[in-house]
Amino acid sequence: MRTIVDIPDNYIQILDGLSKKKNISRASIIRQALADYIDKYFKDEKNYEAAFGILKNENIDSLSYQIEMRKEWE
Repeated sequence: MRTIVDIPDNYIQILDGLSKKKNISRASIIRQALADYIDKYFKDEKNYEAAFGILKNENIDSLSYQIEMRKEWE
């Protein structure tokens, strides 16, 4: 898919420098940056989902648990 994106001039200069240094096109750098961003987003989301509700099957009073955990800070 092709799209039009406004990119600030200072970013274009940085992209141009990177493309010359790595001998790849600006478009390749942008595609890789987008892929890295998407991978990181879904990795972070999976980590959150894995931790969410971790104690849901435990028969504990949440306030007592919180107080007990905070004792470690004293």
